[in-house]
Amino acid sequence: MTTEVIQGILFPFMGTTLGAACVFGMRGALHTSIQRALTGFAAGVMVAASVWSLLIPAMEQASELGQWAFSPAVIGFWLGILFLLALDRTIPHLHQNSDEPEGIRARMKRTTMLVLAVTLHNIPEGMAVGVVLAGWMVESSGITAAGTLALSIGIAMQNFPEGAIISMPLKAEGVSKGRAFLYGVLSGVVEPLAAVLTIWAAGFILPALPYLLSFAAGAMIYVVVEELIPEASAGEHSNLGTLFFAAGFTVMLALDVALG
Repeated sequence: MTTEVIQGILFPFMGTTLGAACVFGMRGALHTSIQRALTGFAAGVMVAASVWSLLIPAMEQASELGQWAFSPAVIGFWLGILFLLALDRTIPHLHQNSDEPEGIRARMKRTTMLVLAVTLHNIPEGMAVGVVLAGWMVESSGITAAGTLALSIGIAMQNFPEGAIISMPLKAEGVSKGRAFLYGVLSGVVEPLAAVLTIWAAGFILPALPYLLSFAAGAMIYVVVEELIPEASAGEHSNLGTLFFAAGFTVMLALDVALG
């Protein structure tokens, strides 16, 4: 792998790790308003990344289909949605501010299920980075090095609050700082793994790249709508999550256009 590919894979994981490290420098649990703001920001970044870094390139690569150029994007998008739906229904996990576990019934600690919830939505992020990097490695794809960098930086930015959101509440529940940090880091390990596996798979099925790009987009949008937006809007009425969603969206939009 080239230096650019390794950096692209590791940037998002570094974001999660730095966010989890907040557990060593911050006292108490994250205030609800801060959690809403951070979650809204992460959702905005993911939606913008899904559109500009994944769906639009997918349709551009299928341009030879003419008026049917949207079809690979639509098919891949729905496959991504259904893939995350299947994971959501089968893997035991627990969302923040919820006492009702999801997935199949399993005797697991609350902390383990909280980590699994974050790990679930790190899978599509890793896939997104992996498939864009795989596309960049093929010169004819039209995906630029700057575009891959924009996506990696954007996901790293939204991973920072995610790392804090998983480690800080764990500390508030009585988990030691070291273990809370470790859990936060472990929740992000799946991203570089998913990225590497996607790069490897794309190398064998390059004609399917438009489907893989939109598949990652569908998986990310599922996470945003099913988990992040409800968490950003939970509790007493507040516009904070919406405002930070807009902030995250515009930051990622600007990154993708400026660097891409």
